[in-house]
Amino acid sequence: MHQTLLTSIENNVLTITLNRPEKLNALNKNVFTDLDKALDDVEKNPEIRSVIITGAGSKAFVAGADISEFGELNKEQAMAMAKRGQDIFFKIERSNKPIIAAVNGFALGGGCELSMACHFRIASENAKFGQPEVNLGLIPGYGGTQRLVQLIGKGRALELLMSGNMIDATTALQYGLVNYVVKQEELLTKARSILETINSKAPLAVAACITTANAVYDETKNGFELEIKEFGNCFATEDMKEGVTAFLEKRKSIFKGR
Repeated sequence: MHQTLLTSIENNVLTITLNRPEKLNALNKNVFTDLDKALDDVEKNPEIRSVIITGAGSKAFVAGADISEFGELNKEQAMAMAKRGQDIFFKIERSNKPIIAAVNGFALGGGCELSMACHFRIASENAKFGQPEVNLGLIPGYGGTQRLVQLIGKGRALELLMSGNMIDATTALQYGLVNYVVKQEELLTKARSILETINSKAPLAVAACITTANAVYDETKNGFELEIKEFGNCFATEDMKEGVTAFLEKRKSIFKGR
């Protein structure tokens, strides 16, 4: 059980709903604690093949961090808070199971950062994205300065970071920040439809796609060498033998994640 999240599993898809609608689902210490536990469950539970993260209500995915927690922080405490947020968002980014953000409304500050930590994003028509931290005399602390540049390019990212301006869902789609824009009532249906397709593929190959794609932005790794390694690892799986056999026999593959 979680204080600030609602969770449900359907057809091997776990839906995590941040449930603080009265605060526009703002991130606070309790939300991070609950998210951390939920992500541990994702890795341990074989019933879960993929994950959707969304927000309760129609107004906000996550409207930002809970600013009421900022007032008494000194420099060291602020750095510790940023590190905790980054560590949890790295758990999302590095998860072996696909995690997508279904952005239903405002995704600002920490909310935009949470969405960017997911493997990709789907937005409702009323979604708005932004990093308005400069309005508080701050910068993003949960990875926003890095992932925004990675996703939309340095020029556009710096404009948003320095101006604090928001962009709407159509602009986010144009920038490549989101994969799809749909009507709000179709948001979760679209997310589940995509994950139904992904869940039908070989789980170990899906995990290897995530690992190798993440290596593009990791200076400590040679992505091409990692791809060779993961390509070879896939050849050693039962799923690869099943996939090739099914292709030759002109039937649907039955993957078991082995």
